[in-house]
Amino acid sequence: MDRATWPRHRIIWFLLMNLAQAILSLGSRRRLTRASLVFALIGPVTASFAEDDVVKVGPAQVQTLGIRVVHPVSSRTDLTLPYPAQIVIPTPQLWVVSAPVAGMVNGLSVARGDRVNIGQPLVTLESPSFVSLQRDYLQAFAQDVLAAQQLKRNTDLFEGKAVAQRVLETSQTEARQASIAVAERRQMLRLSGLSDAAISRLTSETAITSTVSVTAPQQATVVEIVVSPGQRVEQAAPLVKLARLSTLWAEIAIPASSIRAIRPGARVEIDGYASPGHVILVSETTDAATQTVLVRAEVPNTGELRPGQTAAVRIGFLSSSERAWEVPYSALVRRGDKASVFVAIEGGFRLEPVTLLAEDQDHVVVSGAITDKDEVAVSGITALRGILLRLGAQ
Repeated sequence: MDRATWPRHRIIWFLLMNLAQAILSLGSRRRLTRASLVFALIGPVTASFAEDDVVKVGPAQVQTLGIRVVHPVSSRTDLTLPYPAQIVIPTPQLWVVSAPVAGMVNGLSVARGDRVNIGQPLVTLESPSFVSLQRDYLQAFAQDVLAAQQLKRNTDLFEGKAVAQRVLETSQTEARQASIAVAERRQMLRLSGLSDAAISRLTSETAITSTVSVTAPQQATVVEIVVSPGQRVEQAAPLVKLARLSTLWAEIAIPASSIRAIRPGARVEIDGYASPGHVILVSETTDAATQTVLVRAEVPNTGELRPGQTAAVRIGFLSSSERAWEVPYSALVRRGDKASVFVAIEGGFRLEPVTLLAEDQDHVVVSGAITDKDEVAVSGITALRGILLRLGAQ
């Protein structure tokens, strides 16, 4: 429409809005909202005032439509709103110490929560099968010694042409088989928890024992004891669960609508905890029941965090230089997967696209071409959207 005709339309607009206010004063007899009255009266007259997501309204119309504005508040550094997280032990740092042989638990040397060093005794077992393993090893060792002596004697005889080569080859084969048998039995004893020093003592003293001491494979913390004294266990049955707690995982459930702002490597802060962590996983699947996405962060542990506890965490946005703004949830305008806010301008409002970074039931954190000096509409949004849609249809 020709701009030369604007003054006449502005007069018509003013008259229409005064008429709307007069009708609204009738109150309950009409039961019409301000927005619906404006939509009914606005017609094509105001179409000339729209320019690409801009709604032209004056102070009187702002009051009539019940529009209220607030200034965006700078969000805490570049972090999201707090999300609940569960502190868990990383699976690569959790392992189970099992019974090397079948037997009965004779005693426990540690309790839940104890820190243990490598080689420290954890559980003592009484095992008849352990006795058999030692006996088999000693028998194999004796056969190996005998086979070695026989090989040396036949080698000397062969060099003196006293025996045939076939006899020497037979002795060599028997000696090799005896060495293999000893190696096998020695390995079985190692798997049963005997150290090389203990095996050497067994070899020299032939002192067979029925007691097996199960030790810690490395420095760790006892997180669970599975057995109790007097309990009978089978071979490979779990005895004690150990974990290394130098680093922990924080598993966070993020609303699917906010996940696009989070990437692996993003900074993670736990409320009340000084050392920050970082995101190591953003799940590629969404929980169907809660519509949340699992985000896993790795956090160094100085002893303040404990597996099983819950905490509030904040996650860094995709870009650390990005300015983030917190506004009331009611200010957000969704159009498909896009988000916008109405920003006050001279003579009306502009629909400004923003990137949604985080949200809860009361607030949203967004980034975009807005500042803390702007005024963002937080009420009357339906009226502004309705006007904008009608103008766009003209």
